[in-house]
Amino acid sequence: MPLQVSDYSWQQTRHAVFLSVPLRGVCVRDTDVFCTENYLKVNYPPFLFEVFLYAPIDDATSKAKIGNDAVCFTLYKKEAAIWESLSLSGVDKEMMQRIREKSVLQAQETAKEAAEAKAAARREDQKYALNFMMKIEEEERKKIEDMKENERVKATKELEAWKEHQRKAEEQKKIQREVKLNQQEKHIEEERKKLRHKKSLDRNLASTNLATKGRNSENMFFDKLNEDSVPAPRSVGNIKISFTPRVFPTALRESQVAEEEEWLHKQAEARRTMNTDIPELCDLKEEEKNPEWLKDKGNKLFATENYLAAINAYNLAIRLNNKMPLLYLNRAACHLKIKNLHKAIEDSSKALELLTPPVAGNANARMKAHVRRGTAFCQLELYVEDVPFIFPSLKTYP
Repeated sequence: MPLQVSDYSWQQTRHAVFLSVPLRGVCVRDTDVFCTENYLKVNYPPFLFEVFLYAPIDDATSKAKIGNDAVCFTLYKKEAAIWESLSLSGVDKEMMQRIREKSVLQAQETAKEAAEAKAAARREDQKYALNFMMKIEEEERKKIEDMKENERVKATKELEAWKEHQRKAEEQKKIQREVKLNQQEKHIEEERKKLRHKKSLDRNLASTNLATKGRNSENMFFDKLNEDSVPAPRSVGNIKISFTPRVFPTALRESQVAEEEEWLHKQAEARRTMNTDIPELCDLKEEEKNPEWLKDKGNKLFATENYLAAINAYNLAIRLNNKMPLLYLNRAACHLKIKNLHKAIEDSSKALELLTPPVAGNANARMKAHVRRGTAFCQLELYVEDVPFIFPSLKTYP
C-alpha cells in the first residue's frame, strides 16, 4: 500500500498554479509523473501523490521540473480564475475511479493523436525528401543527357569533317593519278613515234643499200660476161641435205623457239615429277595421271559440293605439277567453303606468286585469288592485312 504524500505546497494566480511535491530522498530515476487536464499523479515508491484538480488545466503547455529533492509543477489554467482549493471537495471513491479511467483514456487518445501526428509529419518529411531527391536526380539526368547530346553533336561534326577531308584527299589523289597517267601515255606515244621514225629510217637506208648493191652486181655481171665466155654445163651429182630434228611440226621460220623451249622444259619437269613413288598413282589409269584430268575431276567434285574429295584431287595434281596456278586457286576455294581460312590464304598467295608477271591475260585469275584471300582475311577479322597486296598488283594492269 503506497504512502500518501500530504506535505506539499502550492500557490496560484489567475492564470497558473505553482505546485511543489517533496521527493523525500527518492531517486529521480524512480519518479513517474502522470498529468491530464483534471488529474495529476506523482508516483515515487513507496510514496504516492495524486490530486483531482479543482478546474481543468492545459496539460499540453504545463511543465514539471524535478530537482533538489522536489517536483515543481507549473500548471496553466484553461480559464482565468482563482481556485478555492487545489483539489475537488466531496469526491468519493467511485468518482475518483471514473476520473482516473477518464484521464487514462484521455492520455491514451492524446498519445495516439500525437503518434499519428508524428507519423504524418514523418511521412510528409519523407515525401518531401523523396520529391527533393527526385528533383535532384531529374536535374542530374537532364544534365547528363545534355552532355551526351553535346558530345554526340561534337562527334558528328568531327566525323563529317574527317569524311570531307578524306573525300578531298581522294579527289586530290585521283587528280594526281590522272595527271601521272596522262604523262605516261604521252611518254609512250613519244617513244612509239621515235621507234616508228627510226624503223622508217632503217627501211629507207636498207632499200637504198640494196638498190646500190643490185646495180653494182648487175654491172659486175655484165662486165664478167663480156670478159669471159659462157661456162660449160654443170656436172651431175647428188646433194645430201640434213635437217635438225624438231618436236613441233611447224617450220622453223614459223615457230617461236623461246616459247617452245619453255614448253618442252615444263613437260620434262612434269614427267620427272610423275614417278612411281606416289602410292596414289598405283591404282590410276594412264590418262588419270594427267594434272589437267585431275583438275577437271576436282572441279566436278566442287560443283557437287564434295569439297574434301575435290581437295584430294587438287592435292594429287599439285604433287604431279606444282607450277599450275589454277590448282592452288581452286583448292583455295575448297578451303574457303569448309572454313579452313589459313589454308585458303596460303593457296591464294601461292597462286598469285605463280601468276607473274601480271598481264591482261591472267587478270581474271589474279582477281579471283585476291577476292578469295580477301574473303579469308575478312572472316578472320584481319581487315587491313590484304590491302598492301591488292593495290600494288592492280596498278600493273595495262
